[in-house]
Amino acid sequence: MKNLPFSGIAGMKQQVRFCTSADGTRIAYAISGNGPPLLMSTTWLTHLEYQHRSLAWRPWLDALSQHYTLIRYDPRGCGMSDRAVADLSFESWMMDFEAVVGASGYQRFALLGVCWGGPIAMTYAALHPERISKLVLYGTYARGRLQRTGSPQEIEKARLLLELTHLGWAQENHAFLQVWATAFQPAGTMEHLRSWCDMQRISTSAETAVALSRVSFGVDVRAMVPRIACPTLVIHADRDAVVPIEEGRIIASLIADARFVQLDSDNHMLLPAEPAWARFLSELRGFLPESINCRSTSGEQVRLATLTARENDVLNAIAQGRSNAQIADGLGRSEKTVRNHITRIFDKLSVQSRAQAIVLAREAGFGQERAVS
Repeated sequence: MKNLPFSGIAGMKQQVRFCTSADGTRIAYAISGNGPPLLMSTTWLTHLEYQHRSLAWRPWLDALSQHYTLIRYDPRGCGMSDRAVADLSFESWMMDFEAVVGASGYQRFALLGVCWGGPIAMTYAALHPERISKLVLYGTYARGRLQRTGSPQEIEKARLLLELTHLGWAQENHAFLQVWATAFQPAGTMEHLRSWCDMQRISTSAETAVALSRVSFGVDVRAMVPRIACPTLVIHADRDAVVPIEEGRIIASLIADARFVQLDSDNHMLLPAEPAWARFLSELRGFLPESINCRSTSGEQVRLATLTARENDVLNAIAQGRSNAQIADGLGRSEKTVRNHITRIFDKLSVQSRAQAIVLAREAGFGQERAVS
């Protein structure tokens, strides 16, 4: 595993690393922020070193890295991952995600699936219920466009989009970019449109974009979705032109006790100035920091109570085996303040000793080295 220097994400830092998928493909992934682990299954238009410059993605990276240890990656064929690959398939996407999970070192974590990352997240959650504490699905689907046979218009749109992608990829004045930007962020500005164009140019080639889109359009994971057993939050914009809200409703109906939140927006990628963005963040943070059920190797169920961001930092340091003095030095606080934090943590976790806290925290995914600001 090779490390690259840290690079800034709006005041946060990220560390880019590489892991190897089962077929030998090199996959780039990044770690940013601090807090409970949150793995994000990939979306198709990414480049880890440039994504924070995107007007569409910057608000997401800022918000997620502020409260969580965010792990995200470039899919094969894109960004800093291997570009020249023979296998572009849903099966290879799952192999790559498995590789990133293994490289991250977390045994249990929350999982976020956005757009075409949703089928990856849902499949993994169904196959590995012991690894997932909570699942968040935003603007995604269980069946790709070519699988929506009851909507002939969707299938025709998919074929047209593939043709436009091949002809107009990363061309700022091409009709394709107008179609793309209008679908993903109809309320965006001309600067947003240019930002999409830059991300297209940097992320991958037109040929790879078409090939990846074909995979995405052909996905159908409906048979896997009912197997998901973890607490699940499904969020969808009501006028999303990229993924119709009906697809979100289908997912929520297939997962037992899933909570469905409908946002008032026509943007697939929400804009930070719209009320729907604040609602999304509120729902996300209200869902993820709640108690996380973690299963130990002996099968015993333990409960991780809600902690503040600072308490998460302290618990992570405890799980790393640091003393109170080392924690105080690292956080720039007094040892008395650290002791007070630890007392509150022990109360919330219902543990009596530091050793018990360490066991619980490590089972929940704490204790990994993290990028800090």
